[in-house]
Amino acid sequence: MKKIISLRVKPSEAADNSFINQLIASEAGAAINSVSGYNVLRQSIDARGRQVFINLSIEAFIGEPYQKRHVNKIRFGDVSKARRQVMIIGAGPAGLFAALQLIEKGIKPILLERGKDVRSRRRDLALLNKEGIINPESNYCFGEGGAGTYSDGKLYTRSTKRGDVNRVLNLLVQFGADDKILYESHPHIGTNKLPHIITSIRKQIIDSGGEFLFEKKVVDIKIENSAITEVIIADGDIIKADSIVLATGHSARDIFVMLNEKKITIEFKPFALGVRVEHPQSLIDSVQYHCAVRDTFLPPSSYSLVQQVNGKGVFSFCMCPGGIIAPASTNQNELVVNGWSPSKRNNPFANSGIVVSVEEKDVSEYKNHGPLAGVCFQENAEQKAFTAGGGKFVAPAQRLIDFCENRVSTSLPGCSYLPGIKSVLLKNVLPGFIHERLQTAFIEFGKKLKGYYTNDAVIVATESRTSSPVRIPRHSETLHHPQIKNLFPCGEGAGYAGGIVSAAMDGEKAALAAIENQSETRF
Repeated sequence: MKKIISLRVKPSEAADNSFINQLIASEAGAAINSVSGYNVLRQSIDARGRQVFINLSIEAFIGEPYQKRHVNKIRFGDVSKARRQVMIIGAGPAGLFAALQLIEKGIKPILLERGKDVRSRRRDLALLNKEGIINPESNYCFGEGGAGTYSDGKLYTRSTKRGDVNRVLNLLVQFGADDKILYESHPHIGTNKLPHIITSIRKQIIDSGGEFLFEKKVVDIKIENSAITEVIIADGDIIKADSIVLATGHSARDIFVMLNEKKITIEFKPFALGVRVEHPQSLIDSVQYHCAVRDTFLPPSSYSLVQQVNGKGVFSFCMCPGGIIAPASTNQNELVVNGWSPSKRNNPFANSGIVVSVEEKDVSEYKNHGPLAGVCFQENAEQKAFTAGGGKFVAPAQRLIDFCENRVSTSLPGCSYLPGIKSVLLKNVLPGFIHERLQTAFIEFGKKLKGYYTNDAVIVATESRTSSPVRIPRHSETLHHPQIKNLFPCGEGAGYAGGIVSAAMDGEKAALAAIENQSETRF
């Protein structure tokens, strides 16, 4: 028989298959030799007490042969000769999963990506990290897989109502992710493994007859009868359009500008802006696991913090245990930092974005820019950070307590940020209301996590691309833009997602909406 059993065990016990089999036999009142194996259905860490426990929900096989968890693989047909096709602009998670959905439904996707493939993109990242030379079309945000390729691969989402989370996770496993993501409470792939998965997805799209075109930056569109008929590329190509899934990501500011100039409605969207803070990973482990040295059976620890300060939320974002701070800029003279972790999370530092909510009233000085006010606010903060660092993407930085006490740090601790950091009074870099709320929040965070408030931690500016500062509106049911009947905005760039899984689900929804639109309308 198969039996679902819940267990609460110590970390070393969770890693001991023989011990788990004994517990299964005891729970089921069966002989130990009748237990043939088990699959983990759900796994989470409970570190609230002095003793850390692992909570397991398992499917046990008793008195019958063990069957390994089955991952339902989707078969993708040949759409090379399909009469219907949909153009996808952007090859991030939303665009890639939109393409897979189209192929599954027998529609040919034509995928345009402004950047390069993963392998070529890696060389541009090396130039950025080592020499401070940025390619505005190939960086941590632009290129195959979008920002998701180098985003750490966190897969946790609360957006369960937006689509089928399990479908997305199963597809990621199908294309090479470890099946642990199917049962861990906070699944994570790792930046080192994501490029292979992204490449496998591209291969599937091409093998199925879809088109995947790199270095095709969209610079203009032609509109007739409330529909886009042509897409103009920076290299001079003009591509005929039928239905278009717009999945350009939160940093494609030129797309926002183009739509605004063409009087295609876009809207300001609240976002967040702040800094990256980096602690020794051993410190975070000791705080969270209540120990001097982390148990080898436990993963590097993370944290999640939130604090209301003068009516605004200050919160941790994209926390990266054993991670790296990276330059996520897309233009010269603008400094943006982000974080990621490899699959083993085995770097000596833990970093997290700590950001403050930004509402429309906070960017009133840019109101003459209309819906682009948030973009201008971001740009100004990033330019100040670049100037303060002195160029070549060296980041302005300050020790944590020094930051809260407005004191220039006479020295800085070791930091994972490869272009380097420079001691700066960040009060002169960050917007005033951001800086003041961060100061208060860090002090409060120190009360919640003993040891967090320390000068062994370093603050690096500026974390400004948490989400899009623009929303591209769409009908709630048909998902097309109110003015453009064959344009389907989706993902983070359009303001409808926040992370790999939610973006992937939104891309799938947009693809299905585009298919439905084609079945009802002829342009």
